[in-house]
Amino acid sequence: MHLQRLIHLLEIIAVVGRPVSAGEVQTASGIPKPTCYRLFQTLLEQGLIEDPNNDGKYVIGDRLIRIALHGNSDIDVRRVSAPLLRSAATTFNETTFLARFRDSKIEIIHVETPEDPGRAFVHPGLGERPLHACSCSKAIAAFAEPGFQETILNGTLKEFTDHTKTTREDLVAEFDLIQKQGFADCDQEIDIGISSVAAPVAVGKIGVSFSVGAVGPVRRFGNDYRREIGTQLKDLATKISGAIQLCNVGEV
Repeated sequence: MHLQRLIHLLEIIAVVGRPVSAGEVQTASGIPKPTCYRLFQTLLEQGLIEDPNNDGKYVIGDRLIRIALHGNSDIDVRRVSAPLLRSAATTFNETTFLARFRDSKIEIIHVETPEDPGRAFVHPGLGERPLHACSCSKAIAAFAEPGFQETILNGTLKEFTDHTKTTREDLVAEFDLIQKQGFADCDQEIDIGISSVAAPVAVGKIGVSFSVGAVGPVRRFGNDYRREIGTQLKDLATKISGAIQLCNVGEV
């Protein structure tokens, strides 16, 4: 009964979709006030709900979002992100992609290509990417915990092309730049003639678990073009973050 009531309160808070007071939840739940407030205290102590503005209005906590996020399959994330990626591919008239950080690996999990039949485009492929030489990886790594960054910096920094950064100093400097500008790029670091740019996707206070990017031929993806798209990708990353969080909350 205790667990059922806790779940019931969480469901009410999730469905409302806005910060809600304990009184509102108590009324909606029909649980006696003393019991309801004790349950609220339990949820707060466990980080399953939180009062972000310290005004007595509660939302689903980051701990619960983290649990839901780790439980989400790639299919779940792709389902809510694909329409946004598809729209961006049309707007940029370039290939867009979504990458995910999981189990100390970064993988591209979804790709959308331009609809323009006359447009030459690049498909980056799906699956694991180099941690030091891909915009989608660097966009995540730059905001990762120091331990994961050290794993990258101390690992084998394979030289794919003459453009690949293979020294600790170069990568540390690049991580710093990515943090300042809010996006990463890859200028022919994996394949000659192909460049990309990606922005980190932060989910609540959990941190950067995804990145969203665009890729194309270097003849189009020059420095100015990458900066232009990189700025727009930051806005797209915010939208994707919101979609993923709504997906998580909806499944609580």
